[in-house]
Amino acid sequence: MIRFLCLLLLLPGIALAQGRGLRIPDAPPPAGQRSALIMDGKQTLTQKVLVRPGATLHSSPDAPDGRPVPGFTLFHVYARQNGWIEVGPDAQGATLGWMKEDRTVAWRQTMVLAFTNPAGRERTMFFGGRDPLRRIILSANMPAAADAARAANDGRVVALEPETFVDISRNFYLLPVLSADEVENERGNRMRLLEVASAPAERHAAPAAPARDPLADFRGALVFVVDTTLSMQPYLDRTRDAIRNVMARVGETPLRDRFRFGLVAFRDATDNNPALEYVTRVYARPDFGAPVAAVLPQIAAARAASESNEGFDEDSLAGIKAALDEVDWSSFGGRFLIMVTDAGARVAPDPRGATGLSISGIRDLLKQAQIAPFVLHLLTPEGRNDHARARAQYSELTRFDGASAPLYYPIPGGEVAAFGTTVEQITEALLRQVAALTGAPLGQLRGEAPAAAPSQVAQQVEVVAAAMRLSYLGRAQETQAPDIIRSFTTDRDLNNPDRANLDVRVLLTRDQLSDLQAALRLVVEQANAGRLAPQTVFANIRNAALAAARDPRRIGGLERLGGAFGEYLDGLPYRSQVMELTEQDWLDLQPGGQRELLNALEAKLRLYAEYARTPGLWVQLGSGTQPGAAVFPVPLDSLP
Repeated sequence: MIRFLCLLLLLPGIALAQGRGLRIPDAPPPAGQRSALIMDGKQTLTQKVLVRPGATLHSSPDAPDGRPVPGFTLFHVYARQNGWIEVGPDAQGATLGWMKEDRTVAWRQTMVLAFTNPAGRERTMFFGGRDPLRRIILSANMPAAADAARAANDGRVVALEPETFVDISRNFYLLPVLSADEVENERGNRMRLLEVASAPAERHAAPAAPARDPLADFRGALVFVVDTTLSMQPYLDRTRDAIRNVMARVGETPLRDRFRFGLVAFRDATDNNPALEYVTRVYARPDFGAPVAAVLPQIAAARAASESNEGFDEDSLAGIKAALDEVDWSSFGGRFLIMVTDAGARVAPDPRGATGLSISGIRDLLKQAQIAPFVLHLLTPEGRNDHARARAQYSELTRFDGASAPLYYPIPGGEVAAFGTTVEQITEALLRQVAALTGAPLGQLRGEAPAAAPSQVAQQVEVVAAAMRLSYLGRAQETQAPDIIRSFTTDRDLNNPDRANLDVRVLLTRDQLSDLQAALRLVVEQANAGRLAPQTVFANIRNAALAAARDPRRIGGLERLGGAFGEYLDGLPYRSQVMELTEQDWLDLQPGGQRELLNALEAKLRLYAEYARTPGLWVQLGSGTQPGAAVFPVPLDSLP
């Protein structure tokens, strides 16, 4: 098996500089001090290169004192001489030596790619040249052309994505974007043709075949996150009945050792109504250390509130966050959550929302944890004025890679019988999938769905289960990213361009994410206090977004990017919401629209705090030990 290189940071010299105890200055170099070369035709963008594996650093061109440099270290270029380049860890005058230019690759920004879960799509292909991929995109029948290329073995395809999911949080890899073109075919499909790079660290003998099927150890957990406000007692009772019925039917089958349940309750802010007792409460955690039926008396303790909350919305995001934080999901291959509510969610900037997160922020945390969320939305008559907003919220929350529709199930009229049938249908479909994955025989399950629902639920659960299987196998087998040096690919599935096969990320260190958070927090606070003109607010936010994508070391000096918008945007293969805005767009939003954007930024700042406090997201590369140098590929959508 090919083991991927433990890469040093794809950021300006952090790893080498810290390894040698060098100080990397943040301020511009003093007068007379050297600075990195500027890209051709630019005024502010410095020349940067990624080091190929096997490169060596020398005191001068052709000097015999070469010392190895870890592959994919990023350097700034200071000089060129007869095929050699002088490099340094930053753009402010700190040089480290010379290396052969042909042992490097020019790189213009800090964007990288990460595989999405391959359930429901074809494996990503990497082509040795740009033209073969372009011809497939422009062909009369793109799926057929892609299938032919995948099967041809004619040298066009130099690498394939593994069959199982490559979990970037467990087996870290980097696919830096070197260049990008947008191609549109006659069917109107717009696809990015991307040049990427990566490299293996070393080759190992293929591991021996496993002695047993790794799926034999697959276990699943389903946590119900249930609204327990005043109107919810009938649904609580029916949820308990569903769990009890499923347990009775599992009985003494082997599946009893493969699945567990949990229950988290949520209500609303208690500040103005202490009688609500709690915002969230964990009644039961999935626990394989106890018999499967041990959960029943725990969930029996959950009761609906005796008094109504203020307003109709409730803090459902707090319930999901409690399930994320207070359940140990690490031992489960199948990670499922069903939320039950009749109300919309309190989202940022609602002061009564405990999480301070947006719907997209909580969805991102669920995705990072590889948890599939289902929502059963009770369309009760009392909430008729809230239904449309809540439907939009929960449809966004339950978007799942590979699923044809959100995992969102509205219950017309909030009918208890229809709710109970849907709960049992989803639960039993999940159990069937776990039984099929593990080979554990399953007793007869009775639950039948309403006439229109079986195919929808069955198809959705099948996709979810396939994604869980691929994720679990990827973790269990430590699946590595493919062995590719430099190649061309696209971010959409060639057989179904509506499906993304690669997520766009921006690689940041802990320190850089902290700098971004601090800089944006200051901008928001000053904007709220009226100390900044609208133009200045926009400039500072946009500068932060551009610095993160181009050169994260410049986040702390946002004013130094002023007037460089055009250059910082030129050549970026992807842009965030703020990067797409012009100053005139910002001014046209008027105070109300500007306030909405600032509110969205507040929610992202809270999301950055969640990233920072989640150890499993961060990777310490090479031999580094400094916490601030650990890296996390931040999703582009999470940037300003």
